[in-house]
Amino acid sequence: MAAELLEGHGHDIGQLTIVPSAGGVFEVDVDGERIYSKKATGRHAKPGEVGKAVRRRLG
Repeated sequence: MAAELLEGHGHDIGQLTIVPSAGGVFEVDVDGERIYSKKATGRHAKPGEVGKAVRRRLG
């Protein structure tokens, strides 16, 4: 996932953080802003969902 996000947006992202925790829960932060949380949604991201969230964040 990180490689996919950085491949398309690496020049626009200052910091990409994927935070894993117990039970398969993870969060994705871009430049300190949480853009996806499996814990909050209660499900895995759909294909392309995190990438779309990154594009929205970057404008």
